[in-house]
Amino acid sequence: MTKRYMITLAYDGSNFAGFQAQPKQRTVQSVLEKAVNKMSKEDEYITIYGSGRTDAGVHALGQVVHFDFPHDISAQGMLRGLNSILPLDCEVVDCQIVPADFHCRYAAHSKRYMYRVSRGWYTNPFKRLYTGHYKYPLDVKRIEEALPDVVGTHDFSSFVASGSQAKNHVRTIYEATVREDKENDEIIFEFCGNGFLYNQVRIMVAVLLEIGNGRRDVHDFLRLYEVRDRNQARQTAPASGLYLKEVYYGDLSQKVEEFQE
Repeated sequence: MTKRYMITLAYDGSNFAGFQAQPKQRTVQSVLEKAVNKMSKEDEYITIYGSGRTDAGVHALGQVVHFDFPHDISAQGMLRGLNSILPLDCEVVDCQIVPADFHCRYAAHSKRYMYRVSRGWYTNPFKRLYTGHYKYPLDVKRIEEALPDVVGTHDFSSFVASGSQAKNHVRTIYEATVREDKENDEIIFEFCGNGFLYNQVRIMVAVLLEIGNGRRDVHDFLRLYEVRDRNQARQTAPASGLYLKEVYYGDLSQKVEEFQE
């Protein structure tokens, strides 16, 4: 009996060429599909569907995927089986059996991203793959003052990288926060929204850092929404500091419980 599985993945993106499968590239999707098909041992190839893409070097704490599996295996059995095959830079942290009409991309109503910025003058060799780096002075209060301008529904045309296939650049940000991790000398941003454009979070972080450094007006986001010009946003923060933290599905947990009863 074929069942649909939803799994939550954590991965270190440093040695992946992003999430989506690409010819002759090591990607999260290709590594996971290899593991799932090894467990299946069937001729028909099993394809993995992701809640969204992450770029090369971007990490995940809570990427969600789904796939249909032709054998009757419990959710815990699937979790243990995949983790026994997957490489050490990719781990299944949760697995559920879901209704056959569930789609991890289309059912998601919001996502949360985290961005870590290391503040040392020199690049920390032990953080270089897991944080962005900003050596210049930062006034975090200026960043906190700017963040309410990020929240809400806006046209983010100034914050999308070339190569994006999205025709509509309007997105809604529900929450935008910043905090200081003084013990580790880091600034940590979080953004929760109904969807994000190609490189949007990394471009927003770069603008916020320039606001914190005094290179931009505190309310420069409002101007950038109006001009809709990617060149005026200028920089893109490095991929190494970005983490897909969580994907939200509303009342899915209740639906899963009803399905499994």
